[in-house]
Amino acid sequence: MSEKTDLIAMLARQRGFLRHTAQALTDEQAASRPTVSQLCIGGLIKHVRGVEESWLRFAVGGAELMNAGWEGQNWEDQHRMLPGETLDGLLEDYEETATKTEAIIATLDLDDEHPLPEAPWFPPGAKWSNRFVLQHVIAETSQHAGHADIIRESIDGQKTMG
Repeated sequence: MSEKTDLIAMLARQRGFLRHTAQALTDEQAASRPTVSQLCIGGLIKHVRGVEESWLRFAVGGAELMNAGWEGQNWEDQHRMLPGETLDGLLEDYEETATKTEAIIATLDLDDEHPLPEAPWFPPGAKWSNRFVLQHVIAETSQHAGHADIIRESIDGQKTMG
């Protein structure tokens, strides 16, 4: 297998864990916040999709392109289900993003680097390679799949593993 194939397979695995947490939930359950956290499963799926799209735009065109698509959205709305949003719709959107991501990865040079956007959490002048960007997307997806697993267990006891 190639490195790109491995990265795509690992990202698909982590996406699968996240999607598993949403199995057989109603929209109301997917939007619920059964823990002290403000996170909900639908909101996590929505957030992870947005983050994946943002970082893939970065891989293609750098920091300037990265923030395209976030205009007019506030931070909280990126993490919750809004009126009119459905779990099925969010999962369809996430699948569409996965398809686009895999097509983009096929075209990337993993060694290409871009300067990171200016932000207090990035060192000044730092750059990330496309390889590191993909590893970051995998880690972000995995972390949020774990959050979703805790939320799902709080809803009805279902666990992704175990």
